[in-house]
Amino acid sequence: MLTSRKQQLAVRALNYDLFENAQIAISEQEISPKEQPAALPSAETLQHLFNRFNFLYFNGKLARPVIEYSNRMTCAGSYTPVKNLIKISRKYHFIFPDEIEDTLKHEMIHIIHFNHNAAFKAEAKRIGASLRAKTHPSLRKQPKYLYVCPSCGLEYPRQKKVRMSSCGSCSKRGKFDPGFKLKLAKSFAAGREISYA
Repeated sequence: MLTSRKQQLAVRALNYDLFENAQIAISEQEISPKEQPAALPSAETLQHLFNRFNFLYFNGKLARPVIEYSNRMTCAGSYTPVKNLIKISRKYHFIFPDEIEDTLKHEMIHIIHFNHNAAFKAEAKRIGASLRAKTHPSLRKQPKYLYVCPSCGLEYPRQKKVRMSSCGSCSKRGKFDPGFKLKLAKSFAAGREISYA
């Protein structure tokens, strides 16, 4: 909702038809008609959308970042302050195309609140952005390591090696307990599975 006359005039001045010509060039030879993902807005359209949200929710005070798509990311989006760069995941938004505006708003909040702290959450609530992205099986990375609790046998798949971690179920009050230190059971490095005794 526009709160001031200044915001209303600024949005009217932008006068962008946000999703007109929002197409991604997809080679038809690479993807069959049944597999074609939903068309996503162009990077230029995302810039226009950023400008609109900037005036609507932040009074036009956010510095304009570079916005680009990433073909590698499996999370919805990211913001890199050093580069003033917002990346939007193609993989995620091919599955959830209706989430693109929400992702952009979420990453815009990161421009002023880098961490997901109380201030970030309050700002997300104020502008109607979600705190977490949706999950989908095709977006999960395969774990590189599998750790096991020596006491209860609970498995912990991980992307990175862990050194000082103990079982969350067996340890008291979430603190490290050397009696329940996780043991490496399997490694899936370089496409080979290595089991440890």
